Amino acid sequence: MMGRTFVIGDVHGSYKAVTDLLQKINLQQEDKLIFLGDFVDGWSQSFEVIEYMMQLDKTNNCIFIKGNHDAWCEDWLRTGNIDDMWYHNGGRATIESYSGRTDAEIRRHLDFYARLLNYYVDEENRLFIHAGFASVRGLENERYVSNYNWDRTLWEVALSLDDRIKTDSLFYPKRLKLFKEIYIGHTPTIYIGKYEPVHAANLWNMDTGAAFDGKLSAMDVDTKQFWQSETVMELYPDETGRN
Repeated sequence: MMGRTFVIGDVHGSYKAVTDLLQKINLQQEDKLIFLGDFVDGWSQSFEVIEYMMQLDKTNNCIFIKGNHDAWCEDWLRTGNIDDMWYHNGGRATIESYSGRTDAEIRRHLDFYARLLNYYVDEENRLFIHAGFASVRGLENERYVSNYNWDRTLWEVALSLDDRIKTDSLFYPKRLKLFKEIYIGHTPTIYIGKYEPVHAANLWNMDTGAAFDGKLSAMDVDTKQFWQSETVMELYPDETGRN
């Protein structure tokens, strides 16, 4: 059987949301899952989220993209260094989630973090990336690898593009022309007052604010039908997430 392909936004330690969401899409073994990164930092179950991802990888075809929060967490697990910005943007909850874990568990998680991809391009030339890229000559010419999980300019360019500017125009952004479609996370759509996936030019932003007062979202990349978890803060009523 031909399965569906789902792209899923930033989880941010919300194990209850991701399990709720995958139940809602009625996940089947033949379905493919593309996670856009930021598995950790925010809600209290970052460790459980990574455990769940490793289990999903055994039952489904999964693509895992690295987010900036994943890079922060991986560095902490490897070195013990606590980045101050990370700590105050969800890292504290992640540190608490990993408290008391065994060395073997930590090693298994580090192996998972090491396998995360900077980006993924499918057979239909659709790009899946956590944040973005800056080079107009394409991903392979990106000077700073950190742009893959930090860049916001790609989203800003797509969002500000005038609908009257067509793809054959000299003014159409060259980066957007490189791919049939682009799927990102990283910058919550709630920042512009939207609590559902946002479409701008040929780009879809799938980060619908699960780290804050939004929901976790999944989209069928072929039909564009999407599903959402319950509001994450309602799933964790005694926590504040990254608020």
